[in-house]
Formats: sequence, C-alpha cells, structure tokens
Amino acid sequence: MKTQYYTATSLDGFIATEDDSLEWLFPLGELGESSYPAFIAEIGALAMGSTTYEWMLRNADKVIAEVGSPWPYTQPTWIFTSRELPLIEGADIRFVRGDVRQVHAEMRAAAGDKNIWVVGGGDLAGQFYDAGLLDELILQIGSVTLGKGKPLFPRRVLSPHLKLMSVRQMGSTMVEMRYEVQKGVADA
Repeated sequence: MKTQYYTATSLDGFIATEDDSLEWLFPLGELGESSYPAFIAEIGALAMGSTTYEWMLRNADKVIAEVGSPWPYTQPTWIFTSRELPLIEGADIRFVRGDVRQVHAEMRAAAGDKNIWVVGGGDLAGQFYDAGLLDELILQIGSVTLGKGKPLFPRRVLSPHLKLMSVRQMGSTMVEMRYEVQKGVADA
C-alpha cells in the first residue's frame, strides 16, 4: 500500500494557472491513453485539497461529459479544507481540517490493501511529504509552459530523496515520470 501523488504538470512546474484553470492540459492527450485507468483501479482512498475540489464543483459539466456524473470517484475521499463547502450528492466525501497525519490512518483503513491518491494540490502533497507519509510521485509532464501558476510541489527536496523509477513517453506531447520517495535518507 502506497500514498501516491499522481498529477499532470507543465514543463515549468505548474499544475494549474494562477486562476486554477486546467484548460492547458486537455489538448495534450486522452485520459484513456494514459496510465490513469490502471492507476485508479489500484486506489482505495483519495486526499484532495479544497482548491481541487472547488475546481470540480465549478467544472461539473466537464466532469459529467467525461464520466457521466458530477463525481468521478467511487472511493472515499477526504477533502482538506478550512472552509464550509457544498457536498456533491452521492459522493463519499469527508471534509477534514488540520494535520494530514491525523487523517492518514483513517484513510489507510478505508483503502484496505489499495493505495491512497493525493489528488492535489501541490501543497497538500507537500504536507504528506513533510509528514513522511508520501511514497511515490507520478508526474505527467506536458509540453507547455505556463510562466506562473499553482506550483507542482512547493517544497525543497534535495537528492537523493527522490529515486527515478521509470520514464514513459505518452504520445508526442507528454511524458510520465515515476519517483519513489526515499525515506530515512540524509540531505545531500
């Protein structure tokens, strides 16, 4: 069982524009042609930041067009937020506040022998990393630059903490890189 940060990023390290748009990503490839179908089949629980959740609320029509419902996940999802947010009807969502360590054990129990997906954003993934709970980063890097926006992983991580496990080309516009988080390794 792993806690994984699986996301798409621009070449210059942004997962969304300054106004939280993902429009840059959609022309780059098809979800079904990526590793996503195999990845999501191994997920038992999700962790999501409030900005990502709010993007899903604002873009419910796009989500419905893609998957047929306003919530694409069957797994229980913990939304980390300090605000009151509306609940998507029919979704297994738990709103939580505070330290990711306090929720991780509950997520592990719900996931069973499957993995936990830290959906986003970058700071939430960084909080799991800071707590020593992040096991893997799976990054799909698109052939675009945004100049500025929401950072992929706003943390300083010096080698050898991330070990490159694989690289896979995805068509002519994206590449997927998998990194294992090396635990108990001193900073270089």
